[in-house]
Amino acid sequence: MVPAVFTRISEREWQLSGSWTVRGLEPLAERIADEAGAPGGVVLEGSTLEAIDTAGAWMLQRWLRRQGAVAELRHWPPRLERLMTLVAAHPEVPLLQPRRRSLLARAGERSVAAWRQALALLAFVGESALCALRLLAHPARIRWRTVLRNVQIGGFEALPIIGLTSFLLGVVVAYQGADQLRHYGANIFVVDLVGYAMLREFAPLITAIIIAGRSGSAYAAQIGTMLVTEEIDAMRTLGIEPIELLVLPKVAALALALPLLTVFADVTGVFGGMIMARVQLDIGFQEFLDRFGRELHGPSLLIGVGKAWVFALIVAMIGCFQGFRTRGSADSVGHQTTLSVVQAIFLVIVADALFSVVFSRLEL
Repeated sequence: MVPAVFTRISEREWQLSGSWTVRGLEPLAERIADEAGAPGGVVLEGSTLEAIDTAGAWMLQRWLRRQGAVAELRHWPPRLERLMTLVAAHPEVPLLQPRRRSLLARAGERSVAAWRQALALLAFVGESALCALRLLAHPARIRWRTVLRNVQIGGFEALPIIGLTSFLLGVVVAYQGADQLRHYGANIFVVDLVGYAMLREFAPLITAIIIAGRSGSAYAAQIGTMLVTEEIDAMRTLGIEPIELLVLPKVAALALALPLLTVFADVTGVFGGMIMARVQLDIGFQEFLDRFGRELHGPSLLIGVGKAWVFALIVAMIGCFQGFRTRGSADSVGHQTTLSVVQAIFLVIVADALFSVVFSRLEL
């Protein structure tokens, strides 16, 4: 393909050569604007013109309008001459600016989008539940190795970050409590503060948030990438149910791993509180453990573990759901991954607030 060439033969005559198409116009696009012509009639010689498309015709018509000139097409092939005539009959018009939508309209659109996404999530949960019931009816189809692999990735490999975070959180809770309790001579109550805070609230909540950012995002990215590369379509072609292979093992693994991680976070968080109580309030480890065993009973631990199980279902389902909503590009994978983390953390906090209200009403 020969690039487009625009050569001046005389004051009112120009020679067009080469290919005046989208690909051939690139070298000429900036230079033609500097070409000065004379107003009135201009001859455009097209005997050496190889090809022209709407982009080339539009560029020529814009140059003619800027010069205030009218073109005479000489030795142009009839087909190309008709294209120039057609483009000349549709002069440039200013683009209409999109009408600015009101705040109420934008809020309404987002509300409708959120409602549709909630319905889609509900349908996804229902479809997953039906698939789980079919698996329970045929236990031989359960992929235990996949479940155990997800337990290792989402549970065992998360132990260091969970342990460190909960330990530091226990230190912070004990330090802040000790600073206030010292003024009232109620040092021993730091045990109750650390125990109730970690077992009932902080351990399950911080564990779920970390797993949402760590494993929930990984679920969305994995499923989204498989959608983009058409691996999920290949599964359906082979008769493999994607939910059975990709969703249920992750949900089962997280439902098993997150309560155990919460217990581990309880232990490390209380241990951090013990160390800070020893440093700040001179409460020995034995004294701390004696008070802890007398005041905190099984329900506090069970409440935290029960909340962690619900949080696991939320994180796993949101991560898989957003992964399946990926649409055809790497940019969509990143968007859905981010959305899965944000939604999972938000719903975990909402669920924790609802648990607090319910347990308060039940006096638990």
